[in-house]
This record gives sequence, C-alpha cells and structure tokens, in this order.
Amino acid sequence: MSEHIEVSRKGYVLVLRIARPDKKNALTVDMYSALADALEKAESDRNVRAVAILGSQGTFCAGNDIGDFLARPPQAEDAPVVRFLRALARSTVPLVAGVDGDAVGIGTTMLLHCDIVLITARARLRLPFVNLGIVPEAGSTLLLPKIMGYTRAAELIMLAEPFDGARAVELDIATRVVAPDALEADVGDVAARLASMPPNAMRETKRLLKGDPDALEARIMEEVRIFTGQLVSAEAREAFTAFMEKRAPDFSKTG
Repeated sequence: MSEHIEVSRKGYVLVLRIARPDKKNALTVDMYSALADALEKAESDRNVRAVAILGSQGTFCAGNDIGDFLARPPQAEDAPVVRFLRALARSTVPLVAGVDGDAVGIGTTMLLHCDIVLITARARLRLPFVNLGIVPEAGSTLLLPKIMGYTRAAELIMLAEPFDGARAVELDIATRVVAPDALEADVGDVAARLASMPPNAMRETKRLLKGDPDALEARIMEEVRIFTGQLVSAEAREAFTAFMEKRAPDFSKTG
C-alpha cells in the first residue's frame, strides 16, 4: 500500500483519494499498486456498489512522478501501472471522478474509464505523451477517437495543448462542470445515488454500455509495449532530460 492513496468507505461507496499534494498528486509505482489493489478488491466485493476517485488540495493528478517512473519503469505485464490500467478497463463497478486543478497524462486518461466525471471550470487537462517521446496509455488511442472523433482526438494528443473543464465537457471527457467548493459533495451524492440502485442490474448495464473489454485491454497492452520501447529511445531521453533540466527539448538530432 501507499500512504499517498487514501482508501475509505462511505456505506456502499469506496472512496479513493490521491493524496500527495506536495507533488501535485503525481503517481509513483507504489501509488499505482495501491490503486490497482483497491479496484481489484472492489470488483470482487459485492458490498462495493460505486467507487469515487478524488484528488486533494485543488489538484487531481499531475501524471507520473518522472523520477520514480524512470527509476522503476514498467517491465512486465503485472507491473503496478499495468494492473491499474487493466483494473480500470475491466471494472463493472460504477466509477465517479471529481476533477479540480491539474489532470495531466494518466490524470486525464483514467477519466475515459469513469462513468461520471464532475469537473471544475479551472481544471487543467493535458496529454503530453508525444512531447515526452512516448505514446499515450490507458487505451486512450482507442477511446478518445471513439468518444470525440479522430480529428479532435488527434489534436489533443498530437499538439498536447492544455484545456479546461468546460472544454472537457464539450469533448465528452467529463459529464458536467461544478463549483470547486461543491465538487466533493456532488461526487459523493452521485456515487451514493449509483450505490442505491440494484447492484447486479447496475453492473450488467455498465458492462453492456462499455462493450467488449478484450479489445480495450488488447489496445492497452499494445500501448504499453510501444510505450516501454520508447522509454529507452533517444528522443525520450532528450525529452525527459530537458524536463528535469527545465529547458526546451531539441529533437533535431533524433528520429
């Protein structure tokens, strides 16, 4: 488990809070492991009828902790980050997310697996994968074109420009915009309403709405394979080095 993932219960609702505000809730390997454990247990626990995912102190998730990620990259199909992604893809429990502040990389792509996403207008989402010399993950290369069409998805991923909560709603990544001071209460209310419904009917309805998980999981694993290969590429080394040194990368000698 990780001290930075707080797990609690409110009736039939499991609450997962990303709580590393000093690092903008950037995820480490240990945090991925804790999230994967919680989602896997929720899937087999019939007393969990909804899951709420929250950030802390005005930030949802700033993506991967770069230093931790480079020191402990995913190298196996049971790596914590892969377990987390597969748990998201396979979940039949309703997932509700509350997003405020930064939602970068996995902080955005995990939302594609959630059923209801409440977001603040000041939220700042971004998909900076290509900028870092890697490729998107969490099945986002399959889900984003499905949700919003190819050209919109390509613009988000290829240009990697940030966008706010209102734009996330327009693009069908989020459900609706709520006020920051109402976010957590509204997420709790929505999760409680979902948890009050007939549980088997709810899980089966979600399964039908989401469709075949095998195709999604296959895309996740293909992304992981290419992602892992790109991590050792010259362009990724330049991108990550530039990030750590707080300078603009130079890709003129890569490729």
